[in-house]
Order: sequence, then C-alpha cells, then structure tokens
Amino acid sequence: MLSQVSEQRMHAFRWLLVIGWLLLILSLFYDPISHHLTDPDNLLSPFRGSNKCVLVQGECLDAVGPYPMGARIFWGTIVPSGIAIVLVFGHETWRRICPLYFLSQIPRALGLQPRLKVKEDSWLARNHLYLQFWLFFAGLNIRILFVNSDRTLLGLFLLLTIGSAITIVYLYGGRSWCHYVCPFGMVQMVLTGLRGLLGTEAHKASDSITQSMCRTFDPKTGEGKACIGCKAPCMDIDAENAYWQQLQKPGRKLVQYGYLGLVIGYFVYFLLYAGNFDYYFSGAWNHEVNQLATIFQPGFYIFNQPIPIPKIVAVTLTLAAFAAMSYQICTKLEKATFSYLKRKHPHISRELVLHRVFSLCTFVAFNAFFIYGGRTEILRLPFLLQLVFQGLVVLLSTLWLYRTWGRSNQQYTKESLADKLRRQLKKLAIDFSKFLEGRSLEDLTPEELDVLAKVLPNASKQDRLQVDFGLLKKTLEAGNANAASSLEVLRSMRQKLGISDEEHHAALTEVGIEYPLLLDPQKKPTREDQLRLESYRQALELLLLESIESGMALERALQLKSSQIQAHKQQYRITPPEHEQILAGMFDRNGKLRRKAEVLLAQVQLWAARHQAFKNLVPHPEATVFVLLRKLLLPKIEQVAAPLLSILELLGDRDPDVEHLAQRTGVLAYHVLPNM
Repeated sequence: MLSQVSEQRMHAFRWLLVIGWLLLILSLFYDPISHHLTDPDNLLSPFRGSNKCVLVQGECLDAVGPYPMGARIFWGTIVPSGIAIVLVFGHETWRRICPLYFLSQIPRALGLQPRLKVKEDSWLARNHLYLQFWLFFAGLNIRILFVNSDRTLLGLFLLLTIGSAITIVYLYGGRSWCHYVCPFGMVQMVLTGLRGLLGTEAHKASDSITQSMCRTFDPKTGEGKACIGCKAPCMDIDAENAYWQQLQKPGRKLVQYGYLGLVIGYFVYFLLYAGNFDYYFSGAWNHEVNQLATIFQPGFYIFNQPIPIPKIVAVTLTLAAFAAMSYQICTKLEKATFSYLKRKHPHISRELVLHRVFSLCTFVAFNAFFIYGGRTEILRLPFLLQLVFQGLVVLLSTLWLYRTWGRSNQQYTKESLADKLRRQLKKLAIDFSKFLEGRSLEDLTPEELDVLAKVLPNASKQDRLQVDFGLLKKTLEAGNANAASSLEVLRSMRQKLGISDEEHHAALTEVGIEYPLLLDPQKKPTREDQLRLESYRQALELLLLESIESGMALERALQLKSSQIQAHKQQYRITPPEHEQILAGMFDRNGKLRRKAEVLLAQVQLWAARHQAFKNLVPHPEATVFVLLRKLLLPKIEQVAAPLLSILELLGDRDPDVEHLAQRTGVLAYHVLPNM
C-alpha cells in the first residue's frame, strides 16, 4: 500500500522511527520518567499499574507498584503492531519502515562493499528457512526466560540483534539479513502469504520497482532502483511470484506449521507455568522483579501442584512439543484434504491444497495471537472498544483469507501474461478505444484481453510479430520460462495471435541477438538479475551523465570516474560482460551492432559446421537422411544470415572490423548467399 509513497518521504519517516526505537532502547537502561505513569496511585494516567495480587504457582507475584514502561511498550505495542502491519498492509509496507532494516544498511551508507555473495547452491541459500525457524524458536525461549521483564537484558538483546543485522549486511550486502537470517523475515513470509490484505499486485503494475523496497532517491533523477539481486525469487519484487516458487521448498512446511505451534505454545506455557490465565492477561510478566531467579524453579504448575522440571527446561519442552504437534496435525490435515478433494476433483493439484492449508494456518495463528496473545494492552480499554477491536481483527483476517483462498499459480500466471500482453498492445499504433467503446486497455480483464488477442490476426503481420517478440522478452526476463520451455508456456497466446512455431523460433533468435544474457545457458535469467542490471545502468548513467553532457569524451569520463564505477560494479556484482553490454547500450551504438554481428556470426558458424559435418563426417553423405538434414539446415543458416547482412550494411565502412566480418560471413554462409 505504501509502495507508491516516494522514497524521499519514507526515508524521513524511517529516521523518525529509528530515533524512537533507539530512545526506547536507551530507556531500557535509564528511565527516570515513565515509572510515574505506571504508579497505581496516579489516577490521571491511562497506563497506571495495579496493586491486585497476581497468583503465580499459588503465590502473589512481586510485580506491583510503579515500574518503567520500556519492556511493556516493546512487547505490548511494537510487536503486535508489526504483526498487524504485515498481514494487513503487507511486507512491502513493513520493510519500508522497519528500523532494523534501516540500521542494517549502515555499511552501504558508509560506502562499504559486500565481502561475500549468497550463492544459489550455498548452505545459507538452501537452509535459511531452517536457520530462521531455529532462531525464532531460540528467541521465544530467551524471551520467556530472560528478557520479558529484565530491561537491561532486553536492551542488550536488541543491541545484539542490531549488531548482527549490520554484520550480515556488511558481509553479504543487500537485504541479506531480511531474506536469510532475520526470524521476523520468516514471520513475514507466513503472515503475508500471497500478499498483505492491502498489498500491491506487483505482476499487474507498470513500474518494475512496485514492491522492491531497495530504492534510491536523487534530486536530479528522482526515484531509482537499488536492487543488487541478493535473492531470487525475491518477495520485495513480487511477493506472489516468490510465494508460488517457494511453496514446496524444503523447510517451508516447517516454517508454516511450526510457527502456528510456537504461537499457541508460547501463550499456553504461561497457563502451564502460573496455573492461571490472569498471569498473562495482567501483563505482570513484563515487569516482574525477579524473572532471572525463576529459571531453575519448577517450570510447570498443573492442578495446583508444581512439577519439578526446571523452568529453563520446561519452556523448551513446551515450545518444541507444540511445534511438533502442530506440524504433525497440519501435515495429516493436508494429506486428508488432498485425498478427499482428489476423489471429487481428479485434476486438483497438491500445490493448491498446500496453499489452502497454509492460508488456514496463517488465519488461525493471526487470530490466536490477537484474541489471546495481544490482549495485555487491549484489556485496559473499555469493554465496548475491546469488542470492536476483536471484531476488527476477525474481519480483517477473514477478508485476507477470502481473497487468498481462491488464488492459484495458474491464475497468477494467466494474469501475469495478460499484463505483459497489455503492455505490448500499448506499443502498437492502433487506437483500441474505437473497438472498446471508450474503454482503455487498462480496463480490460485477463479474459477480455484474451478475446482481444483473438482478433489481432486481423492486424498487420508486423504488429503481431512485435507483440510476440515483446511478450517473449518479458516472459524470459521475469523468469517465467526459458528458451526451451517458452514454446509451450506461450503456446495459447501464440495461437490467439496467429504466430507459427517457426515465427516464434525466429523471435527467440532475435531476442538472443538483442539480449544475449537472457538466453545464456550458463546463467538462468531472473527478474532479480534484470533489476540488478537496470539498477547498475541507472547508477552508471547518473555517474557519467553530467560529464557526457558537458562535452567530455566517454573514455575520459570513464577514467575520471573509474573508482566510483568499480565501487558500483562491486555493489551490484557486475561481471565484465555485463558491464560492457550495459555501456554499449548506453553510449556505443556501433559497438553494440558489432557485438550483435559477432553473436550472429557465431550462430552461422554453428549451423554451417553442422551442415559440413553431415557432408564430410558421415559414412554415406548422399544417403537420403543426410541430404534431408542438410536441406533442413539451410533455412536455419539463412534465418541468421539475413539480420547479419543487415547489420553489416548499417555499419558500412565506419567500423574497421566490418570487412573481416563480411569475409567470414561469405565463407560460412556460401550455401545460402546466392539465393538471398
């Protein structure tokens, strides 16, 4: 929802939140003020405490009288607010205002470059969900045992967390802390699901930084990208795409089902420990005097009898037991649901069943938190406001579940392709409003766009090929398909456009010429990589633009800015070929054409070598099968040679390498040149 707010405003807002958070941490060490507000005798304060006896294991708890409010504010207001923001407004809002993220970017602000990279096959990339779950589990244990009410330890705990975030980003850069380590990042994954209730539908938005919170602001150029491709798929770019791609990733079930168990187990433990609900609801646990003295005392008090298991052991046992039970119950529910629906709907996918069970778990966990866990401050409100609040919680979570329940990966893919089609149609010199009764392309649903695509064969052949080319390029950039699978992924759309398989292969060849990195077999193209390259291009333009506009030669500008360029290359992890390609696209049209010619010539050489092999390296070259294969290869050579000749003609005598390229073309394509 806040994704459209400018980065300049959000930067100022983050500063306010960070200052407030640091002041709160400071108050945990020194607070001469807030204890006056919690004085039970201060009848004017809405935060006043109570002298009521709170029974814990049959004895009154030593938690009456005035107390500093730092821990109470953190546990009773900040944590519940974060939970609510993520489900209602989406991770995109939380990640733009998160003070911890803001502080974690100190290394980048100081110009320090990342030392390492989280590679796709690294231990951290493969196991980060298990790591985040374990850290969340450990954090709940630490909270109950040490930092719920001990303000000094809570302050040290928060400072340690800030230091850890800064260290991780210093080592790996980007949002590596948020993606791979932060326990609340795991919570965001669970509560966001496809996206927050008021979250943005990134796959329908025209701006490629719709959900990416990695942004920059420059007074001259305005909003820009700062994505370094630290994770793929990235929920900051498109939460729903990341959701479907990671739905069956190892560790995902543990996170979803285990989180529900930990939420319930955390609150139930207070009942098992104290013997009553009043201990938790009173909020006395966030300011009891001797929390550390209890860790070796009985950890359970059941049926008015203490159980001689130390609290330090009882907490871990309870949380682990509830996480394990939740995992087992939800797994069995998932299997039973799939078996039942499979009998009624044979074509239903396990992915859809998993999605719906996940959604149900999120719904239950959110309501369990606020109906029980978030009530320490709510119970201080008038009874009518309590009812309104609880009704609002149920309403918002129900709306989230209703909107999430009916979604599927197929629907997402259909909408994503429809949006790409819409963008390509806008590029055509056709006034569609004449056929749409005044409506625009933006007003059309995916189904209506399908119908519109069916009448496109009446448009010119060039228009239809242009749409197919653009659709193919965007699909490859988004990582929705590769060169091999694009024929099948886009089959339905091609049939509507009246594009043959041969024409599609021609478009694929053209994409490979224009954007060779998209078809590089050694590198899978991802949307994150495209944004990384685009971010680097923008940074490079901003760095060189002033010098170029002043009339300085490009080579001189590159020399003067070499240190800054090197820093940008390290920050965005740019390889030499990527740098050359981006630089060529910005300033060197002839160089770009020459590189295209070299790529095409390499393809001509490949097809010509195969043609020659079927003539000279086979036992019976005049056999029917080899004659047929050679004939089939000739159109391939001609298909690549045609644009190559056009490029050589454009280059003319301005490039010293043109004559050499032309000579090699003449040798390799001699089979087809006479006919062309």
